[in-house]
Amino acid sequence: MVQRCRRIGVLVLLVALLAVPATASAQTPTPPPNPSDEELDRSRAQVGGRADEVARLSARLAELDGRTEDLQIELAQRREGAAAALVELEAAEAAAAAAQERAGAARVATEAASVAIDQARERLDAFLTATYLQGIDAGPLGLLSTADTPEDLVARAVYGDAIVREQLAAQDALERARVEKANADAAARAALDEARERAAAAVSARTAADAAFADADAAARTHAELIAAVDAERAEVLRLLDEARAADAGLRDQRERFEEWERRLDEERAARERADREAAAARLAGPDLAAGVAGSEAVRRVIDRALSQLGVQYVWGGGNGRGPSTGIPDAFGSPLDRVGFDCSGLMLYAFNGVGVALPRVSRNQFHAGRKVPISDLRPGDMVFYRRGSAPIHHVALYIGEGRMVEAPYTGANVRVVPLRRTNLVPEATRVL
Repeated sequence: MVQRCRRIGVLVLLVALLAVPATASAQTPTPPPNPSDEELDRSRAQVGGRADEVARLSARLAELDGRTEDLQIELAQRREGAAAALVELEAAEAAAAAAQERAGAARVATEAASVAIDQARERLDAFLTATYLQGIDAGPLGLLSTADTPEDLVARAVYGDAIVREQLAAQDALERARVEKANADAAARAALDEARERAAAAVSARTAADAAFADADAAARTHAELIAAVDAERAEVLRLLDEARAADAGLRDQRERFEEWERRLDEERAARERADREAAAARLAGPDLAAGVAGSEAVRRVIDRALSQLGVQYVWGGGNGRGPSTGIPDAFGSPLDRVGFDCSGLMLYAFNGVGVALPRVSRNQFHAGRKVPISDLRPGDMVFYRRGSAPIHHVALYIGEGRMVEAPYTGANVRVVPLRRTNLVPEATRVL
C-alpha cells in the first residue's frame, strides 16, 4: 500500500513535469529558432497527449494494486475458514475416541455380567444335582415324615430350612446376575450407539475439513495465477510508463532523484526497524519476569516480543508461543523451507511472553479478551480486520502513536505500519 502511494505520488509529479519543456524553453539563455504558431500548437498537443497517457497509466496501476490487495484478503478469509474446520475436526475426533472408550467399558461390564450368570447357574445346577444324587426330599413333608424321635424331627426341620434357604439364595443370585446382564447389555448398546454417532460426526468433520483445505488450496492456486497475471500486466504498464518518461529527457533526472529519495526512505525505514528490533531484543534479554509481570510492564513485554521479530517472513499457519515455525502447505511455498509467522501466530508469540495463551485463529482471538472501542485504543490491544460481513481474516498489535506491528501476507515480512482504517473492526480486544 505504501509503495502504491509513493508510485502514484511520483506519477502525479511526472504529469506536472511533462509540461515544463514547452514553457522553460522560452527562458533558456540561447533559445532554439523561433517556431511557428502551428509548430507550437503541435508541440503542446504532443506534450498534452503524453501527460494524458501518464495519467491513464497511473490510474490503471492503482487499479491493479487494489485488485492484488483484494485477492490477498479473500485468500486470508479462505485460509481462516480452513483452520477453523481443522479445529472442529480435532474436537469431533476427540469426542469419538471418548465414546469408543465408554463403549469398550460397557462391553467389559457385559462380559462380567455374563460370567456372573454362568457362575450363578453353575451354583444352582450343583445344588439341584446334589439334591437329586443324595435322594433328599426337600418338600414340606419329605424329611419330617421319616423322623424317628422328637430330636430327629427338630434336626430334620432345621436341615430342611437350610436347604430351602440355600436353594432360594442360588435362585436369587441367578436373577440378580440376569438383571445385571440386561443392564450391562443396555449400557453397552447405548455406548455403542453413541460411539457410532460420534464416529459419524468425526467423519463429517473430516470431510468438511478436507473440503475446506481443498477449497483453500484451489483458491490459493487460482489467486496465485491471478496475481501473476496482475503482476505481468503491471510490468507491462511500468514498461509503457518508462517509455513515456524516456520520451522527455528531463524526466530521467527526475526519476533518478525520486529513486534516490526512495532508497533513502527504505534505508531509513530499515534502520528504524533494525533499531526497534535491537532495542526490543535488548529489553527482552534482561531478567525473565514473565511469571510476575503485570500492567504497563506486561504491555511493554508483549510489544517487545512482537518487535523482536521484525523482518521475519510471513508464512501461513506459522508461529507459536515459542517463536516462528513451519507453516501449512499452500500455493506460495513449501513448508519444508519456509519458517515464519502468520498474523495470529505472531500474537501467540507476543502474548506468551506474559503467560497469556491465545487461541490459534484470529477470529477466535477476537473473543479472547475485553472489547474496547477503537477510539479508546491503547498499546497492547489487538486490532482486527474483516471485509463487510465476512469473518475476521487478520489481526495486528497496536503499539501506540498510531502504529501497529503485523505479519501481513505472503511475500511480506513482519513490519511496523500506520494503523489502517480500511476494513478495521470498530472494536479492539484488550487482554492485559
